[in-house]
Amino acid sequence: MDRLDAMRLFIRIVDLASFTKAADELQLPRASVSLAMQQLEARLGVRLLNRTTRHVSPTPDGEAYHARCQQILQDVGEAEDLFRSTQLQPRGRLRVDMQGNQAQRFVLPFLGDFHARYPDIELEIGLGDRLVDLVREGVDCVLRSGEPRDSSMVGRRVAQLRQVTCASRGYIDRRGLPATLAEFATHQAVNYVGSSGRVLPFDFVVDGQPTSLTLAGPVTVSSASAYGACCLAGLGFIQAPRYNFEASLASGELVEVFPDWQPAPMPVYVLYPHARQLSSRVRVFVDWVAERMAAAS
Repeated sequence: MDRLDAMRLFIRIVDLASFTKAADELQLPRASVSLAMQQLEARLGVRLLNRTTRHVSPTPDGEAYHARCQQILQDVGEAEDLFRSTQLQPRGRLRVDMQGNQAQRFVLPFLGDFHARYPDIELEIGLGDRLVDLVREGVDCVLRSGEPRDSSMVGRRVAQLRQVTCASRGYIDRRGLPATLAEFATHQAVNYVGSSGRVLPFDFVVDGQPTSLTLAGPVTVSSASAYGACCLAGLGFIQAPRYNFEASLASGELVEVFPDWQPAPMPVYVLYPHARQLSSRVRVFVDWVAERMAAAS
């Protein structure tokens, strides 16, 4: 194993806090991983890792070496990408994470086109609503809704999604359709917990003024698919990107409220660490996602 490969391996061991997980991710034998770290420590003349049967953590020297390795590998990658992008197709593995409904609507059906354009890129796609730690988990970029809050990330807005406030026909038949925000405040909601850990309010723009309110409700979810399913089950109002519910709105299964007071469109961003900024793989994927969402939204 050469020095750069040993650095990459060391970084993943520290980030994952596990020899086994790093070995599995990099598809290396566990014994080879242990031997490579022993040789690295012997070459440097310092102990880099504290090892127990349950946990691996860096020593103070290991923390300093981890930071330097990250910078060195970033510089090497950027240097290679600067020359490769002018001569060769982008190549290698690209790890991305997306919210499931957005992936199903805007990305997954069109991956054949991406592969035809960039046949040497191997995509590894994770789906979910949780907040991903890109650096620790080795993820290159994520597709997420809402304004980014992490200043350590580079963000490119790729879409603005119209939203809808609605409830099921069964719920409206039982409770009635509210005509004012005061009436709306007495209704139930399916509440959604965002990445901040807080329940997201209902937002409206009334006579040019933004207004927010939170409703009580029988259920709180942290999954976009569960959010829609609970609404269809008659558990209360939701406010979500309209594209998810066009068919149910058209059939009358869902009923929209306050169409003239729609909230501002929901922004969608591709986010990636500054270290990936010059990666040709990330660059072409971000451009492609922006193109797809512009065509479909």
